[in-house]
Amino acid sequence: MVFHGDKRMFIKHKVCRFCADPSLKIDYKEPKTLAVFTSERGKIIPRRISGNCAKHQRILAVAIKRARNIALLPFTTAKIRSREHREY
Repeated sequence: MVFHGDKRMFIKHKVCRFCADPSLKIDYKEPKTLAVFTSERGKIIPRRISGNCAKHQRILAVAIKRARNIALLPFTTAKIRSREHREY
């Protein structure tokens, strides 16, 4: 509970979806699942924003990196790459 002046505000804590539902598995061969945890620019979303626990965030980061290496996920978006090439 956070006190903000005279009002009491309740902050809903995010729960790790992999801990909450053990049937969900982190697999580098499922790019749709991994794409949820990457930003529009291709960066891995931090754990404080995604709500993952530390254990699953580490496993997720490794899976995203593996998927990038075998070209299932992009390293960056096409818009960023094309804009960088024009500047040079």
